[in-house]
Amino acid sequence: MTKLWGGRFQKSAEQWVDEFGASISFDQKLVMEDLEGSTAHVKMLSACQILTEDEAALILSGLETLKEKAQAGDLEFSVSNEDIHLNLEKHLIDEIGPVGGKLHTARSRNDQVATDMHLYLKNRVKEIIEAVTAFQSAIVEQAEAHVDTIVPGYTHLQRAQPISFGHHLLTYFWMLERDKERLSESLKRIDLSPLGAGAMSGTTFPIDREMSAGFLGFSSVYQNSLDAVSDRDFIVEFLSNASILMMHMSRFAEEIILWSSEEFRFIELDDAFSTGSSIMPQKKNPDMAELIRGKTGRVYGNLFGLLTTLKGLPLAYNKDMQEDKEGMFDTVHTLMGSLPIFEGMVRTMTVRTDSMEKAVHSDFSNATELADYLAAKGMPFREAHDVTGKLVFTCIQRGYFLKDLPLSDLQDASPLIGEDIYETLKPKTAVQRRNSLGGTGFDQVHHQLGLAKQLIG
Repeated sequence: MTKLWGGRFQKSAEQWVDEFGASISFDQKLVMEDLEGSTAHVKMLSACQILTEDEAALILSGLETLKEKAQAGDLEFSVSNEDIHLNLEKHLIDEIGPVGGKLHTARSRNDQVATDMHLYLKNRVKEIIEAVTAFQSAIVEQAEAHVDTIVPGYTHLQRAQPISFGHHLLTYFWMLERDKERLSESLKRIDLSPLGAGAMSGTTFPIDREMSAGFLGFSSVYQNSLDAVSDRDFIVEFLSNASILMMHMSRFAEEIILWSSEEFRFIELDDAFSTGSSIMPQKKNPDMAELIRGKTGRVYGNLFGLLTTLKGLPLAYNKDMQEDKEGMFDTVHTLMGSLPIFEGMVRTMTVRTDSMEKAVHSDFSNATELADYLAAKGMPFREAHDVTGKLVFTCIQRGYFLKDLPLSDLQDASPLIGEDIYETLKPKTAVQRRNSLGGTGFDQVHHQLGLAKQLIG
């Protein structure tokens, strides 16, 4: 088959070479964006009198037919036509005749593919933001139900201080909120039109780039034609933002996995988000959480892959840049799979308040309360820390917890300790009193929830 660009070539490549160089196996995902960009381009060419009204009408009719076929899954794509652009141009010519060849007037595949990817990411980023918001909603729902549920807080994966479980969950709400902000801010760099930049240097035709950008809903155009076709920053930025988002989900997934283990028993995942074992009948595995944790690596890989591809490229377009799409598509697919799964896991999980209650009454996570108690009575905090540490050691030797020590033993350590220490050492008291802004105190968690609800609408 003769290539649409094959005029100066005297022989064709072998099929296996064509297959290696073709991108149609993956860039067909851009079919609707490519047709949308072509439609805007034709309307602009007509308005600028580069195409006649009759030519434009015929081409637009053909493009509309191709859209209908694409939506119905009736378009076939060929490796011999390399990519989505040439495949669609060939289909258009077959549909309406030689006038279809005028579609490519005053543009190049270089600005065409860049336009397609800007359109694709603009739409997908908005969908991802909506999915993040739905995930946040599930977190808020569980957090609101468990403001008063107390769980051990950890540092170094060692029990540290008792906290509200709602407070712990809302940590991920705020991580996701920053993810949304990053994605939203990136839209202004995605919302640029490269269309009309040509191969690298613009065109001799009297086009109106602002007009075609307006038809496509872009807010502005690239001011430099070389930059327009060379820029992939907007994809790198998306992949970077996606990597941070996946990192946040992976951290949450790790805690879900820990909490659902027999050692913690803090939560139980719904059967819909768990799997069993082919050999061990008792198993209930948190596979979806593990899979999200695992998929984080592929998103990182997509970011590093594109950065490596771009790092040594001269201006303007190079065939290397064909490698910019698969990672982008894969990352979008991964996010749009992971976010609803995680939302469902969180929304349907059962919180085992009995296990949490038992945990916070069987540890030394209230030790800071004793140190603060002594400091509030005038003892230097460093000294209070030392007194409390020695009491913890005494408890460990005797098999006690701080709340089990007789008052006489406590007063032997410091006469500042009174009967009221037992109330202070209660996990609920410890949480309730931490009412500084952003703290785990119940009033502060309710304040957080109010802010969170306002943000997600």
